[in-house]
Amino acid sequence: MELRVFYFITLLCAAAITAGAIPVLRRTIGKFLTDTPGGLKTHAKTVPMLGGCAIFLGTITSLVLIRFTTDFPTGTLHSLRGILGAGTLIFMLGLLDDLRKPKGLPIWLRLLVQAIAVSFLIYYGVYVQVFPFSCLNYGITFLWLLALTNAFNLLDISDGLCVSQAIICAIGLVFISLPGELWYVNFAALALMGAGLAFWPFNHAKQKIFLGHSGATFLGFMIAAISMGTQYTQQNPYGYAAPLFIVAVPLLDTAFVSLARLLQGKSPLKGSDDHLALQLKKHWHFSSASVIGIFALASIGCNLLGNLMTQLTPQYTQAVFVLSLLGGGMCLLWLLQKLHTSAH
Repeated sequence: MELRVFYFITLLCAAAITAGAIPVLRRTIGKFLTDTPGGLKTHAKTVPMLGGCAIFLGTITSLVLIRFTTDFPTGTLHSLRGILGAGTLIFMLGLLDDLRKPKGLPIWLRLLVQAIAVSFLIYYGVYVQVFPFSCLNYGITFLWLLALTNAFNLLDISDGLCVSQAIICAIGLVFISLPGELWYVNFAALALMGAGLAFWPFNHAKQKIFLGHSGATFLGFMIAAISMGTQYTQQNPYGYAAPLFIVAVPLLDTAFVSLARLLQGKSPLKGSDDHLALQLKKHWHFSSASVIGIFALASIGCNLLGNLMTQLTPQYTQAVFVLSLLGGGMCLLWLLQKLHTSAH
């Protein structure tokens, strides 16, 4: 059977398991895992937080099933075990945090367990391999995984926003990695995409469900982990900058929130309504659907640039990177200035 058929089966299996798990989870644990209105939460009534459980089950189960029907190369199977193990730890941490709502787990404990998950991933050989010094590569890996795990969690502030970004990033990784030698990247990205696509409609349904911290952090961690397995530098040595474009929107949103809070004398780790999505609704009067569309278009554009960077010559790659960095910085400053003006 052709490999592309297995790719399709993985996508379909993840979507089917995720969609099928949601009604079962709603009947069994729905009343124990809920998000109550209050504070920054503007939903009208208590909503079950089952999305993370369903996406986790769909992603992991589909990858385990495909493992027993496909002859994975030995090295990539070893890496896949590391991703699944570390991803499971992140999911369990998020689930425990959801169960302890509204107080949740202390920040130091969440960061500690996330660091343990990163160490587990490094032990299985999944880490940034750009610099000649291992310690430097490990340090960048820690920052990359922790930043994206929490960046996607910050994005989970509006229905459909976090999961739509995860789907676009997964699609971007698939297009860059195909045909690719590291099969686990393709399979894991497609499984995550299928699970996300199946959950998304339930995030907007009349009897909606939320992702919860378990779902948002799992999506962010998996995207970050998968992105380190693709060979970006086959065309030029600067192709390793491509992942920055794939996840540019979540990173830009995190930078915006952090700087907005710091400029107002607040802690970047303390929740507030400074999220870009909320500001677009509050001060620019965009609808939720429009906000998702704006974020999606920006992410698609960044993913196309990321894909392009793996194909260009080194000189053009440097030019695109510098111009994009300047453009992103100017956009960030403009948004912060608009936020300051609107607040006064």
